[in-house]
Amino acid sequence: MTLTGEDHAWELLAQRAPDDVAAGAGAFYDPVSRTFRFSCFGNDILVSVQNKTIDSFSDTGNVLIRKLKFLSILAILRYLVHAENIPESGKLIKPADLPGGDFFIHGTHVLPLDRIADRFGNDPQSFIKKAGSLGGEIQYFGDASVKLYPFPRFPVVLILWAGDDEFPAKASLLLDLKCCSHFPIDVIWSTAMMTLEMMHAHDFK
Repeated sequence: MTLTGEDHAWELLAQRAPDDVAAGAGAFYDPVSRTFRFSCFGNDILVSVQNKTIDSFSDTGNVLIRKLKFLSILAILRYLVHAENIPESGKLIKPADLPGGDFFIHGTHVLPLDRIADRFGNDPQSFIKKAGSLGGEIQYFGDASVKLYPFPRFPVVLILWAGDDEFPAKASLLLDLKCCSHFPIDVIWSTAMMTLEMMHAHDFK
């Protein structure tokens, strides 16, 4: 029987030494429950290798793992499998400029940044407030910008330019250059998409 991508990721995770996974992912590992705990958008996510379950006790976390499970589940598992304990470079790069970045400029893989611009283009303060609810840190690009952590080793920077009578609102997404050192391009895409979807969600009820 052919394994699904999710099944394969669970197998790969089970094969890795838990202490190595925890160190690489910036996670805490409980050897009794065989559960990893780490932060996604400022909310704890619990991954049980023994039970093959992913849970959260917060509304925001449950939006991520239930409403956005088509993006998040495989990304979470593969983050744990691939993440390495290497510091951020501090150098930001457009996804399309990463090795293999053509993935981001064709068809259904184009990031829907226009949705962020449409929602927040006339209200940068709401953009900052929404990012703050996701553990975001204020940055100093454009008219408003934030750094979010969908995963502990994976920062994403969103930049907003407010619209006016002359130019429409615009949004950009940047990644740390080191992200391509330990994540496959499809995991990078899924994580970028998760970030945009979490920012665009109107509430966490």
